Amino acid sequence: MRDIRRWVTPMRGREADEENRAATPLELFFDLVIVVAIAAAASSLHHGIAEDHILESILGYVMTFFAIWWAWMSFTWHAAGYDNDDVPYRVAVFVQMAGAIIIAAGISRAFDDGDWSLVLLGYIVMRLALIAQWLRAARDDPSHRSTNLTWAIGTAVMQVLWILAFLWIPGELFVVAFFVLLLGELSVPIVATRRQPARWHSEHIAERYGLLTIIVLGESVLAGAIAFTSVADDAFSDLELLFLAVGALLLVFTMWWLYFERHTDDLLTTRGRAFEWGYGHYFIWAAAAAVGAGIAVGVDVLTDHADVDMTVAGAAVAVPVAIFLAGIWVLHDVPRPMPGWRMALSPIAIFLVLLTPLTPQPILLTGVVVVGLLAAKIATQSQAEAA
Repeated sequence: MRDIRRWVTPMRGREADEENRAATPLELFFDLVIVVAIAAAASSLHHGIAEDHILESILGYVMTFFAIWWAWMSFTWHAAGYDNDDVPYRVAVFVQMAGAIIIAAGISRAFDDGDWSLVLLGYIVMRLALIAQWLRAARDDPSHRSTNLTWAIGTAVMQVLWILAFLWIPGELFVVAFFVLLLGELSVPIVATRRQPARWHSEHIAERYGLLTIIVLGESVLAGAIAFTSVADDAFSDLELLFLAVGALLLVFTMWWLYFERHTDDLLTTRGRAFEWGYGHYFIWAAAAAVGAGIAVGVDVLTDHADVDMTVAGAAVAVPVAIFLAGIWVLHDVPRPMPGWRMALSPIAIFLVLLTPLTPQPILLTGVVVVGLLAAKIATQSQAEAA
């Protein structure tokens, strides 16, 4: 019995004011697995748009990205409060990772054939492991037992509803059921923490979100590298490809800078802000990964491997960039007091970005607009500090 206790630690919860709380190697490993699923979703979006299956691909991307994002969210917020790193905890996280891999394996089938069985299986595997984690936390942390039990029961009920919807609802109505169940999933944390806040660490959460933002931007880095490879293969003689590659690098560098312009853990001060922060990042991350898909579509257009034109490719970049900028504006800028003219910078940039698909070099000009937004924000911030 004594040997067993060496490997099992009570899940009593971590303190919200714990100093030097950093991401653990297990959390980083989990992120690595999640990025495989994100890459699969972005790749399917890229090929769907390039083959002129635009609406179907966007819908499939929105749905699959929700499954990936919500699984990551659930793991991260639980870990923020109850990461005791014992053997059962690690095994449960490994099961969640296996679920993410199953999701990644099923994404192409969901996009191409409308077969969501593997995605649903992977999602349920991840959620069952999470339910076990919440039940452990409810048993070992009496002060938060009600909150943790509600979270576990709510998650279990939603998994039953997902299975019933998949088995009984006809394919043409499954999309409607999906978005209804999506709202149900989003409501579980709200109900669970209605009377008592969950355990979480603001600096740790901000760091975890920042790390995943970097990982998601990697999709655009990869697309930019593909663009430069195409330029090099063409001996730098194709100026359109070169302009696209330059625009891709401008975008990814500037998007990173805009996200990390200032520390953000001060924004995670209340329960309401935490939900706004957590849920709002769906749009930031889905958009950031979609930018890479759009850049890849642009490369396909210029190398004659797409069934769409550069206007569509430009829109495939401009729209997610606009969503990304809007997400940062809502989550980072609006909560902070600042002059009205500075608050208007992002909306103006979003408007200009959405006009770029009408130009001959949409991806390059989108990059230029975003760089202009960053320069304006830096200049106005310097003026405000000097005043």
